[in-house]
Parts: sequence; structure tokens; C-alpha cells
Amino acid sequence: MIAEIIHMIRPVPGDRMIEIGPGLGALTRPLLNCLGSLQVIEIDRDIVDYLSRNYAEKLIIHNVDALKFDFSMLGERLRIVGNLPYNISTPLLFHLARFSSLITDMYFMLQLEVVARMVAQPSTADYGRLSLMLQNRFVMEQLLIVPAEAFDPPPRVQSAIVYMRPRAKPVIPPEQEKLFGELVLAAFSQRRKTLRNTLRHYLAAEDFDQLEIDSGLRAENLSLMQYSAMTQHIHTISQTKT
Repeated sequence: MIAEIIHMIRPVPGDRMIEIGPGLGALTRPLLNCLGSLQVIEIDRDIVDYLSRNYAEKLIIHNVDALKFDFSMLGERLRIVGNLPYNISTPLLFHLARFSSLITDMYFMLQLEVVARMVAQPSTADYGRLSLMLQNRFVMEQLLIVPAEAFDPPPRVQSAIVYMRPRAKPVIPPEQEKLFGELVLAAFSQRRKTLRNTLRHYLAAEDFDQLEIDSGLRAENLSLMQYSAMTQHIHTISQTKT
């Protein structure tokens, strides 16, 4: 399984590769065989001691919380990989999105249901806020399901490998991103309600008509481009008022 993951990542010497959460080195070792050197981010001091003893000359170790790490310190064309801790995977993905302009690609192992939400399409049960916020900045693809039996001890959940490549530019302009986030949060705050109810503080009936969006739809029925159009419409109105 590890060999298959390495084959998908295709590391080559010269890559500016960063591994988040290397643990005891199951992925680190084969990465080093391809790269020669590697940067890792690990918060556990015992693991840092282990890595320092075994890979002292090959690793640059950042003993910090990945959620607080400034990835811009590492330069550009970053390739980021890792088996992300399931309990912080969502906030960590949002944190990494802030540095998307510096990233070439990312390969992560995550809980299968999280990956399903990341790559979900409109009008599906998995489609939601996480889908939209990440798809605004990244093109993503589920590559491989990793069964629980691949781990020792086996977890109670299945995992999957997701590939993430930053878009040349986000769908939502930077100056509208805060509004976009607020709009998506409001739309999905009550999934069973229609847009005319969840977005009533943002859009009136005539706004939906102008946008050619059915206000009787629910949040999960709209595409990223439709959310972009609504955000642009609200932004334009606010700019006109000021």
C-alpha cells in the first residue's frame, strides 16, 4: 500500500517536499529513498526524538503544531503529503488553503467520509460547506481507498488518499472570500430549508430572479459557480450602496 502511495506522489530529487505527521516513518523512509532530504512537521516530542536519532542528516524537523505553522517560511512550489490526524483534518485543510498560491500539489490520507465530502458534487448527500470552500481553491480527486486492514492496529474507519492541486486562481476573488464563506455557512446552516429562508438576509426574491436561481432549492443543489454568482451580486450591491 505504501509503495502504491509513493507511486502516486512520484517524488523526485529537487522536490520541496513537506510531510505532515510523519510518525515513526512509514512514509518518510520511502520518500527519503527518492528525495535524499525531506522536511517534516511533527508536534510529538517523543517522535521528534526518534526521527532525530534515525534520520538526523536527512530530515529538517519542525517540532510545531501544523495548525499554527507558517508554510510561507518554506518558500514556493511546495509539495505537501501526510497521514493527517482525523480530529484536526478539516481545520488543517482550511489552514493550508491560505497558502495555496505557494503549493504545487498535496497528497493526504484522510478518513474516507472526509474525502467524500471534499470531492462531492452538487445534489449529493456529501456535498456541503467543506466541498465548496476547498473546491474554490483546489482541484481535488479521490485516488485510493485504504482499508482498515492496512493498519496495525486497524482503525474503525476506512481511509482514502486525496489529491489536491491549487487552481491557477480561486473561483472567488480574494476581496469576496469572506462574504462567500458567510453565504455558504448561512445556506448550509439548516440543510432542509430552502434558500429563500436560509439566505433571506442576503437576497430578496427579485435578486434570485435576476440571478436565475430558484429560491425553492436547497443549499446542496447549487454549484460553486452559482454560489460565486450570488456572492458577486451581493458584493456589487454593497459596493453601490457605499
